[in-house]
Amino acid sequence: MSRLRSWVLTDIFADIWQDTFSINQSGFLQKFPAPWSIQKHSLRGGQRDGVEVVEVNNGVLSFTVIPTRGMGLWRGWHRGSHLGWQAPVLGPVHPRHVNLLDFGGLGWLNGFDEWICRCGLTSNGPPCTDPVTGQFLTLHGRIANLPAHYLEVQVNLDEPYELRVIGQVDESTMFFNRLRLTSTLTTTPGSSKLLIEDDIENMSSKPAEIELLYHCNFGPPFVEEGSKVVAPIRKVAPRDDAAAAGIDTLSTIAAPAAGFKEQVFYYDLLPDRKDWTLALLHNATADRGVAIRMARTQLPHFIVWKNTAATEDGYVVGLEPATNLPNPKPVERRHGRVITLEPGEHYRAALIVEILDTGMTVQSVLDEIAAIQGPHQPLIQASPRSDST
Repeated sequence: MSRLRSWVLTDIFADIWQDTFSINQSGFLQKFPAPWSIQKHSLRGGQRDGVEVVEVNNGVLSFTVIPTRGMGLWRGWHRGSHLGWQAPVLGPVHPRHVNLLDFGGLGWLNGFDEWICRCGLTSNGPPCTDPVTGQFLTLHGRIANLPAHYLEVQVNLDEPYELRVIGQVDESTMFFNRLRLTSTLTTTPGSSKLLIEDDIENMSSKPAEIELLYHCNFGPPFVEEGSKVVAPIRKVAPRDDAAAAGIDTLSTIAAPAAGFKEQVFYYDLLPDRKDWTLALLHNATADRGVAIRMARTQLPHFIVWKNTAATEDGYVVGLEPATNLPNPKPVERRHGRVITLEPGEHYRAALIVEILDTGMTVQSVLDEIAAIQGPHQPLIQASPRSDST
């Protein structure tokens, strides 16, 4: 059995709150393969005032967790490469400055600047009124603007010396859903990988519907003119007419262009023998990239968001594993893609983010994708899916 050291930084039920926290390898007897540190503090100034962050550095990969914003990841660094994007929003934005009802339900965009954030848990698509509940559902749901009520840091004292940040966030409303997200973020000293494991529990005595999408956003140096998105494709279709106009350049990223209208593509990916699949985003010279791996049983849908607008307007590509397509919830319910949890039931999802910084590691992932693709010819549809309306 692994030996763990753990520190509870927030627990509203036990009235625990640590405003600051700091540990590193020097406080342990183990010979870790790389120096590491975990620090917690609160940001000050502007719209980020009061946002608490946990900064994890494993010696190679560093990332900033935002408990105040649904346990999302604000940004990261890998051997000098920035993980994230240059958003028009100066974040991370405290949820008190985000009115989800702004602009007809598009207020989520007022706080959007994370590297990785979740969309959900009740819904993850565009604004709409749910005819079943009567609720007005805002863009991408509420979870990214809800704070964690529990926060814990763990260090495994046995190899491979996992470093973990665990947080719990409730999305609960009287007479509606009562959902609890328990998120565990894990890395190891000297690793280029991050494991995200989420557990969603229905805390209510009634069945509850859930939707979940991981909005993984990348800008330079991974996104540039000539960058590519590569995956083992069964079929892919544009979300709408704007995306259909870009279907011929589906896998290629364009240079920044003022006035570009976002394009979204819905993928059905082929799995390997263990029912896992992956997608790769690499730069134009294929010597730097990021791979995202997920189990199709947990996250059966994959979306690519291309927003190659001017840099100052948000030059970004999103890789988005999901439980469903980010259409209006009534559409997803009609086509059987909304998950229902019985009272006390859990839904679990995991994804692995791996940063690649050599031509050899990028080529290795390209070979892995080619092996899964095998003899299967991808079906590339020129028009939107019939089951998206």
